[in-house]
Amino acid sequence: MTHRARLTNTYSGTWEIYVVTDSPYPRDWPTHRFGASAAIPTLAQRDTALAALGYEADTSAEWDWQELPSGYMDYVELLASLDVRPAGTEAAA
Repeated sequence: MTHRARLTNTYSGTWEIYVVTDSPYPRDWPTHRFGASAAIPTLAQRDTALAALGYEADTSAEWDWQELPSGYMDYVELLASLDVRPAGTEAAA
């Protein structure tokens, strides 16, 4: 089963990655916070966080990036997403 992982930054400068599951409640989604940093977590850091949550990138999946501006001169939220599957499962044929 494939899910979507999302990496986002907040107004406080905290990066977090979470996996959107079948639960209708976001508070139930597996989440990892990287802490406050201006730097985007590296691929290795993201892979490690996903593994700790029990997920891995789906076969040939790539991160898709979006900018979510709140205004011309305001803060811009970055959102990246990636197809993931539970760790140790085979890709669907």
